[in-house]
Order: sequence, then C-alpha cells, then structure tokens
Amino acid sequence: MQTIKIKDDFIKLGQAMKLANLVSDGVEAKFVIQDGLVTVNGEVDTRRGKKLVPGDVFAYQGQEVKVE
Repeated sequence: MQTIKIKDDFIKLGQAMKLANLVSDGVEAKFVIQDGLVTVNGEVDTRRGKKLVPGDVFAYQGQEVKVE
C-alpha cells in the first residue's frame, strides 16, 4: 500500500489522487471520482472535494493509498 504524507489537517480527494500519481491532472481526477471509480475507506465516494484526514485510505484501479 502506498502512502502520502500531508502537512495540513486534511487533503481533498482530487488533490490526493494527483499527489499519489493515480491521475495526471485535476480534470482526470474529477471524471474518475464522478464516475464512481474511487473508494474512500471501502465505500464509493463521488465528491472530488471530500476531505481526507490521516488514517483514511482511498483506492483507484486496485491501488490503495493511505493518508498520513
């Protein structure tokens, strides 16, 4: 499982996907999230602005990423 470290209290899902190199840009992140292809803590979430905090895990195309 990949991990990304954040400096603030939270990171938005779209930004986290870019940071983890799962998508190339915000537009791609927007579409894959809206299409229901991303899970947060095991559940589909269609909000690009979903706030992730340390301990959250998101997944796309079989790749899991933990926020630290």
